[in-house]
Amino acid sequence: MFGISLAPLHLSDDKYQQDFDSDSDSEASEEPHREMSVPEVYLEACRLVGVVPVSHFLRNLSSSTMTLSHHGLGPLGCKALAVALVTDMNINTLELADNNIQAEGVKHLLELLRANFTLQNLDLSDNHLRSEGAEHVAKLLLDSVSLKTIKLSGNGFIDDDAKHLAEALSVNFRVKELDLSHNKFCGRGGEHLGQLLANNEGLEVLDLSWNHLRMKGAVALSAGLKVNMTLRHLDLSWNGFGNEGALAMGEALKFNSSLVHLNLNNNRLTNEGVGMLCRGLEFNDTLRVLLLAYNSVTVEGALALVNLVRNSYRTALEEINICNVMVNENFVNLLEETCQEHPNLDVQYGGVGGFIAKKPPKRIDPMKVIQDYLDERKLRLWDFFRNIDKDGTMRVPVGEFRRAVQQSSIPLDRFQTEELIQRLDRDGTGSVDYRGLADTRKQMMRDHRRQLKKAESRQKKEKQKSDRILKTFQSAVEAVTPHGSVVMSPGGSKENSGGPRHFSATPLSSWHHIVMSGSGRYSITNLSHEHLPRLGSTTSYRPTSSPAVRSYSQPDLDDMVRSRRGKSSSALGARSDVDHDNLSPTVNPLTRSRPALNDKQVKAKTKKTKRVKKRPEKKRKDPEH
Repeated sequence: MFGISLAPLHLSDDKYQQDFDSDSDSEASEEPHREMSVPEVYLEACRLVGVVPVSHFLRNLSSSTMTLSHHGLGPLGCKALAVALVTDMNINTLELADNNIQAEGVKHLLELLRANFTLQNLDLSDNHLRSEGAEHVAKLLLDSVSLKTIKLSGNGFIDDDAKHLAEALSVNFRVKELDLSHNKFCGRGGEHLGQLLANNEGLEVLDLSWNHLRMKGAVALSAGLKVNMTLRHLDLSWNGFGNEGALAMGEALKFNSSLVHLNLNNNRLTNEGVGMLCRGLEFNDTLRVLLLAYNSVTVEGALALVNLVRNSYRTALEEINICNVMVNENFVNLLEETCQEHPNLDVQYGGVGGFIAKKPPKRIDPMKVIQDYLDERKLRLWDFFRNIDKDGTMRVPVGEFRRAVQQSSIPLDRFQTEELIQRLDRDGTGSVDYRGLADTRKQMMRDHRRQLKKAESRQKKEKQKSDRILKTFQSAVEAVTPHGSVVMSPGGSKENSGGPRHFSATPLSSWHHIVMSGSGRYSITNLSHEHLPRLGSTTSYRPTSSPAVRSYSQPDLDDMVRSRRGKSSSALGARSDVDHDNLSPTVNPLTRSRPALNDKQVKAKTKKTKRVKKRPEKKRKDPEH
């Protein structure tokens, strides 16, 4: 048991600090060499803050895992606990779920983790942290050097809170597991979480189940997953990705090469969304577990998944969970054949008894059938009825009309014949009146054109929607990808990201090469103050407002640019022959950049350069040479 003295303990309240100091002085006078044990410190802390000690804590101090969930600690109880664990070197897992510690309790834990380097696993689920607590958790993640797992489930975090967590985890790469389930992250929250995935290089397990990640948030999160290189386990169940999110996730899986476990249970996916996932999984060779239970998937989606494993030589899928899907005999036979080639494959389905819903074949308009029949024989529509109407009354009994159609060679079935009779005998008089037949034919043609337009419009809208989602996905990828990173495409080509550009102070030699090479002209952009590194110093980079940085700028740059504005391209290119020997590190740092030339020097070098360029042209014209 490690003992600690009361002197190094620091409580935020002055009253408690004075009490501790007075007690410490009195005890020190009586026993100058005695140190209080952890139980004694905890009991004294509970007495001073006014809370009842937790006996479970005192009984299990020898264990490496301290489970204090559902003990009703509150902020003050958490404060006493933090005081006792400041120098404890035995406990590495602390579970404080459902203790209502609130943001104030997290502040005390922050002080604890600044002094304790043993604690690795922390559970703060269901503690009503809210937005203020999220800020303290972000500070906790920034200051902690030992935490590897943190659970923040059910704390009412919103979109803005995800920003604080993303910024903290963009610096802290020691955390391996993060639980943010049962919170309220939506669109902007998905954007911040996508930034987290893109910038973090240590997180391996992320739980985002039971949030509100849909549409925009789902696309942004998938964009971050595309460029992530470390995440292995991702839980997105009970969110509502939909087919739009499935399209973005499929695009991300084409490039991601680290994810092993993906949970998309209950995300409003249909067979179309499963097909989009399969198109991405064709290029993925790392994902082994895919959970798609409780989605609107039928036998068609199940067949698509098994066909993916059977036909794709790159897929590494070993477990597929569609436990709510009823399959048919064709699926069972296909699965048996696939398992012979892939013995590690395990597909969990609901049972045998499902069927593929087949839409009944759409019947052709009977008037169109009659019209096509007459066109082939070069007859008029009136001729067909005149052969039936012997009296010329333009009315034919229904029985005679039905008999005439059956005896003729017109390809009409019974349903089409009855539909035509209902259309020509709307009043139910028992006689077919073909006087309005021309209007019926025109209406039929209008209906046919209207249906074609609807189908084309529907296909166009679906294509536009898919293109819009892919465009948004690509924009999100460019936003979260650091500049200079390279992403391998499924075909083997490389994609250079166009994300935000970060400043990096390059050495003098490489910086000079970037400025002087290429077109041979000075670039105002490259020579601006914000891109110049501070030379000859190891201190951090100063902002553009610093006079020290301004002193290293190109001397007389504006005059030189004005003097060369009207020159030809050859004159502008004459500056490429820079004497690099004069730029040695031993030279005064204020004169490392090339001094400006006056007008006479510019003209002299221009004329000299032109004479040099004419000599090769004369040699080319000489045939002997």
